[in-house]
Amino acid sequence: MPSDDHDDAQAIETTVAIVGGGPAGMMLGLLLARAGIDVTVIEKHGDFLRDFRGDTIHPSTIALIEQLGFAQEFLALPHTKAEKLHAEVGGHKRTIADFSWLPVKHKFIAFMPQWDFLNFLAGKAGQFESFRLLHNAAVGDLIETKGKVSGLKLSTPSGGLTVKADLVVGADGRNSTVRDKAGLHVERFGVPTEVLWMRLSKQPGDPNETMGHAGPQQGFVLIDRGDYWQCGYVVRRGVYSEISEKGIEAFRTRVAEVCPLPADRLQEIKSFDDVYLLTVRIDRLTQWWKPGLICIGDAAHAMSPIGGVGVNLAIQDAVAAANILVPALRDKGSISDDDLAAIEQRRTFPTKATQKLQLMMRSKNRKDHEAAPKAKGPPAFVRAILRFPLLAHLAGRLIGLGFRRERINY
Repeated sequence: MPSDDHDDAQAIETTVAIVGGGPAGMMLGLLLARAGIDVTVIEKHGDFLRDFRGDTIHPSTIALIEQLGFAQEFLALPHTKAEKLHAEVGGHKRTIADFSWLPVKHKFIAFMPQWDFLNFLAGKAGQFESFRLLHNAAVGDLIETKGKVSGLKLSTPSGGLTVKADLVVGADGRNSTVRDKAGLHVERFGVPTEVLWMRLSKQPGDPNETMGHAGPQQGFVLIDRGDYWQCGYVVRRGVYSEISEKGIEAFRTRVAEVCPLPADRLQEIKSFDDVYLLTVRIDRLTQWWKPGLICIGDAAHAMSPIGGVGVNLAIQDAVAAANILVPALRDKGSISDDDLAAIEQRRTFPTKATQKLQLMMRSKNRKDHEAAPKAKGPPAFVRAILRFPLLAHLAGRLIGLGFRRERINY
């Protein structure tokens, strides 16, 4: 439960305290600081350097960076481009998403290590005096004053720290501490799946683009990282535990059934230490806020990695939040419950529509039941695109721009 307001030897005051230095938190921090609002971003790690995170920067996000005037500098960072997304189905390469018709300047997905993206945002935000970034600061509890969240208790290497804030924003991901401490209710959908991430070297003769492979009972994705492949093996929940009990050689054999790279390449996976397990679930909060606090990004709605939309929905949440918070703070000097409800209302439709689409995309027209055997063949959406290729342009629009694009309005 949140604690009562109190005085600590170490305390800071800020207008907005954002927990989580991921895409949503860093973008919101930048946008608020740019408007002259005192903002503190609180990140529990010492840096942004973590592998196998959401590394897809979609056209909608690049368009926002263009609006901020940073696009040329941003796109000078190392990245690879995907103007189309492909899948190998039945031994044939098919285009499943085409971005060439999008009404934006940059008609591609940029695959970029997330730490580069976050460092870029942090560098831009750090140019404003009203921005503060705290690393190695973990949330211990919320502070409440007269029924309203009024700050945070943090633990840092130098001891406890109290942050007093007019608003606390939970942008700390799918396992949000802020969300849990606030007691906000999470609704879950479908059956969780597992993505087993690994790195494989890139060699002459390999495919020359990011692509997926739809196997009979599982999927496999290759993401071009320039000098290596980031590979994701998508299976039903519990498969990783089953395979790991049989040993690493059994795992290599299983992956070789769907991996389009030569089987001997899998010898680079020396042990399960080279495999990162991500359990994927789709969920969202029934209400994103309570007085003095709101959650955005994965903390408000966890997405499947299908289409790589999680990062970009988080960025759109941040822009929508800034568009409401900045005028409220400038005009009224305070943030009301109505302002927080307006942020949720603005982002509810794109969140629900995207999650519904993701559940349909992984469906094989069979009831999604944990005990049901896995249906064979590619998901229904892939079959539809194979039958009607023009749907790849629609898929490109939904993946590239989403159901509701946000623009910075101040």
